[in-house]
Amino acid sequence: MPDPAPAPASAPLAPPPAAPATDALIANPNWHRTLGTLIDALDKPNFWAVLIRYLRDAVPFDNWVALVFCRDARPFVFAESPGADGGDDLLFKDYLESFYLLDPFYLACIDEPRSGLFRLDDVAPDNYEAEDYYQRYFRLNIVKDEVQFNLPLDAARVLSLSLGSARRYSAEDMRLLSAITPWMLALMGQRARYDERLPDVAAAAAAASPASAKAPPPGSAPENGGGIQGMPLGLTAREVQIVHLMLSGHSSKGIAHKLQISPETVKAHRRHIYTKLGVRSHPELFSMLIKAGALPVQRAPLDAAAAGV
Repeated sequence: MPDPAPAPASAPLAPPPAAPATDALIANPNWHRTLGTLIDALDKPNFWAVLIRYLRDAVPFDNWVALVFCRDARPFVFAESPGADGGDDLLFKDYLESFYLLDPFYLACIDEPRSGLFRLDDVAPDNYEAEDYYQRYFRLNIVKDEVQFNLPLDAARVLSLSLGSARRYSAEDMRLLSAITPWMLALMGQRARYDERLPDVAAAAAAASPASAKAPPPGSAPENGGGIQGMPLGLTAREVQIVHLMLSGHSSKGIAHKLQISPETVKAHRRHIYTKLGVRSHPELFSMLIKAGALPVQRAPLDAAAAGV
């Protein structure tokens, strides 16, 4: 398969200061043996399992998933940690069905794909912990904190390894993860060359996604004035955009800043949205769209001139 596209330049990370835990890890013979096994597994089915074993020697975490975020399609999962009972994680199935559309990591990868190590704090909007995605999925499944190693493969796909934790990662954890990020991204890039499933990721994910077949071209007006997956409800392109930002965790002030409109205009749009959809609150809006399988998938242009106020 063709080599992954060069990743867009990301802000250079300053070399982390030397720390006892980092020094101890480098001095551990078992860590070097695992690294050797990992390099040997690059073209083998157990690559992700070996990589996770390598990472657990460095930093404790509670769950993980290796996937590809695809523009206008559902994520494609390569490997994941099992559920608490050893079976499938039902909450993660919900994530792949629709919750991913509200995941700040997914939104960051699609809107501005960058290579590097990213923490939830780096991508979460200002009102994130008060929103339904956090309360109904993140808090129950990932629990407290998340980091991702992200590697753009091309303009439409980002290879990501997510590590979820029931506690906040410490400063020492982040220093150690930052120190191994160059190795991680290089290994992930090499793995992408070997994985035979990768060339078909976009097509397979698109075929599995009802949104991808129906989504209009970026910046175009939604059909029937709807713009919500499988549910033309008469919302304008701007209202669909605001619904998406609301559900993603942006406050009215945050939406106003992002769209370069006034908070009062945002509040007026929210009232119109609630009236059109027959709901009285933010939780009712989220529940209605989830039950209808109708989370917003069309994000109109962010400038007021393009979409109207």
